[in-house]
Amino acid sequence: MKRTLLLFVALSALVLVLVGCGDTSALETENANLKAENEAMQAENEAMQAQNEAMQAQIEEGMAMLAAGTLPTGGEGSRLNTVKERGRVICASRDDVPGYGGIDADGNNVGFDIDLCRALATAVVGDPNAIEIRLISAAERGPTIQSGEVDMLVRTVTWTASRDAGWGNYAQTMFYDGQGFMVRADSGVTNALELEGATVCVTLGTTTELNLQDFSDQNGLGITVATFEDTDAVVAAYDAGQCDSFTNDNSQLAALRTALSNPADHVILPNTISEEPLGPVVPHGDDQWFDVVKTVMAILIYGEAYGVSQDNVPSAETGNTKVDRLLGLSGAFGQEELGLSQTVAQDVLNAVGNYGDIYDRNLGPSGINLPREGGRNALWANAPCTDCPKGGQIYAAPLR
Repeated sequence: MKRTLLLFVALSALVLVLVGCGDTSALETENANLKAENEAMQAENEAMQAQNEAMQAQIEEGMAMLAAGTLPTGGEGSRLNTVKERGRVICASRDDVPGYGGIDADGNNVGFDIDLCRALATAVVGDPNAIEIRLISAAERGPTIQSGEVDMLVRTVTWTASRDAGWGNYAQTMFYDGQGFMVRADSGVTNALELEGATVCVTLGTTTELNLQDFSDQNGLGITVATFEDTDAVVAAYDAGQCDSFTNDNSQLAALRTALSNPADHVILPNTISEEPLGPVVPHGDDQWFDVVKTVMAILIYGEAYGVSQDNVPSAETGNTKVDRLLGLSGAFGQEELGLSQTVAQDVLNAVGNYGDIYDRNLGPSGINLPREGGRNALWANAPCTDCPKGGQIYAAPLR
């Protein structure tokens, strides 16, 4: 508009000059040119305004759909289709904690969290090895899943209300943990309440850091909190004597203790100061993908509940309605609507095993040897009686 005004002023001045000189033919020509140019510029401005209004309407519509959770998910452009076309699942995880995400003797990234990614790849792509693991720090977890650059975040991530709202959608809890403390055996400390004035190492940007500060403040302990970017740095600082204790989830303390130069010189205190439900997270905005991930986790859980392990997956009807439905041998639990194979459970259980197989391989007797029986990470079905469900808390929505 500014350009149009300047042009008009310039041409008006020219008109006055021409009038003063008595050149009426030149005046008429310039008037015609001015009118034509003004009309062209007005048309251009109107087109640009219409384009801007259309773009603004699209943005407002998209924001409204995002807020309402109604973005289209089942058609072209959905994450499920994107992953299938890409041919692999991208998971954000880790390689620095044995049992959850570590490196084996052959240089492979293995662990409980890695197997959850492999199960998802089997269900969606048909290959447990069709995964790409993005190694990220604890502080990078939120930004990574918020950006949508990965298909799933599975890095010992605690489910909290604020993360659920701001990070992404949490699938069901796959491991129940709680925060504890490790100290040197010769320190004389037998209870976390004896850490008054101590320096405690912790990973930066985690719920662990927040819980530690809360614990110190609530009990008037005056703990000095020493933060480090990643778990390796925390362990190195503790092992080097830079802190009196280090804090993490109890399961990770047990795993990391095995990597210390002399594990017997360190003890885990009996205190548990928080609830830490851990599970996979997916980006906001795609309900179908969220449902797919939840269903794959449920397949692992119900595989164990129904006694179907990696070694005994039936390929023909068994006569057990629940087992046959799970395996896609008779009936269905929504595979078609989810965009999955009818026999997706067979594929997943054959490739990676059930929840118990994964636990035993990584966290149980064949892994870091965390007890499971009688604890919260036992199946809900392992109750001592039929009318008093006092088993563990590993449970999922029924597959029917």
